[in-house]
Amino acid sequence: MSIPGPSDITRHELSNGIIVLVRENHASPSVIVKGYLQVGAYDERPEQAGLAVFTAAALMRGTANRAFDQIYEELESVGASAGVNGGTHTTGLGAKSLVEDLPLALDVLADVLRHPTFPRDEIEKLRGEILTDLEERAHDTSRMASLTFYELAYPEEHPYARSLSGYTETINRLTRDDLAEFHAGGYGPQGMVVAIVGAVETADALAQIENAFGDWAVGARPPRHPLPEVPPISNVRERAVSIPGKTQSDVILGYPGPARAEPDFLDASVCNTILGVFGLMGRLGENVRERQGLAYYSYSRMDGGPGPGPWRVIAGVNPANVEQAVASIRAEIRRICDEPVGEGELADNKAFITGSLPLRLETNGGVAGAILNMERYNLGLDYLQQYANLIGEITAERVQTVAQRWLNPDAYAIAIAGPPNTDPIILPNN
Repeated sequence: MSIPGPSDITRHELSNGIIVLVRENHASPSVIVKGYLQVGAYDERPEQAGLAVFTAAALMRGTANRAFDQIYEELESVGASAGVNGGTHTTGLGAKSLVEDLPLALDVLADVLRHPTFPRDEIEKLRGEILTDLEERAHDTSRMASLTFYELAYPEEHPYARSLSGYTETINRLTRDDLAEFHAGGYGPQGMVVAIVGAVETADALAQIENAFGDWAVGARPPRHPLPEVPPISNVRERAVSIPGKTQSDVILGYPGPARAEPDFLDASVCNTILGVFGLMGRLGENVRERQGLAYYSYSRMDGGPGPGPWRVIAGVNPANVEQAVASIRAEIRRICDEPVGEGELADNKAFITGSLPLRLETNGGVAGAILNMERYNLGLDYLQQYANLIGEITAERVQTVAQRWLNPDAYAIAIAGPPNTDPIILPNN
């Protein structure tokens, strides 16, 4: 399988600023469209938490040209799909169809993005669905631990500290006009990027995007304020959430991590793989779960992104073992900070990372996502072709240095959600 690069990815900019990236793949008759708009929860006020997600979900509920049922009937009649989802920095968009149905899929996608009507009855149905989901979240140990961790790890005024889905009180307050105003003020071609991968000729793909979005006028939109600073965590920030009727505690321990643009991001990625991804979920899975039997699962995750996304350890634990599990997790963090990783372990992890790349690029969707990331973070169209060399250059010293920069076994945010009477986990610095 050839790795996508400058020779087979076409990058084109429409007159209204939309960036289009196309890679042909005629091995199957389908086409994937993925993209994003530069609008998201970043642009909502704290008292409007959930507005970006609510607005994105409402777009498919009716347009000036199609009723709710008609949107889905047209897509389903040809086995196509389309959708929009709200995020923190951006709003994602996507479609999938056979190549002959791509014009229809793009027409529907453009219609919902550009001409939503936010029908009041559909908005109320959607509000009910969101409120039901928030009620379910309140009884989910994993989701409540995650929500609480973000609140602990980031300053209160930071967008990352707020729930993307919002809260019962904020969703109840939002009106149909709030959604329409958010759409009118934030949705537009400026900063929009679209990737098309599949069995479509490049010229045809560009012409179809031009037909669907080329006359979308650029609106007046104020510049975004910079993200608030996120200082390193210098103490232990802990909160326990009691959820009656549960038999498992979910634990999240971590930190604000590196943004994707940080020079040491790939070093951190290798460090994270060693800590909690490779094999049985890295050292955490091997020691906390397999060897000590303290967790049902234990792994680490690093998000990156435009801002300092979280780098955290996630574990599902018997409530009786929480204190021991946290101590074991901290011991693994201390070890990766204090001791250089062995050359054999490092080589195995780097081989796993580079060997996983072809697997991520097996599908049109995987390729489209990778191309979008290259554009979003200014990595260059040859990034995937350089990826193995970039990973190969990472040394044990670089892994230890990045661990010491971003991780600290004695200062962290920790959220625990589980059955009542979960005592705080106050551990000595050892």
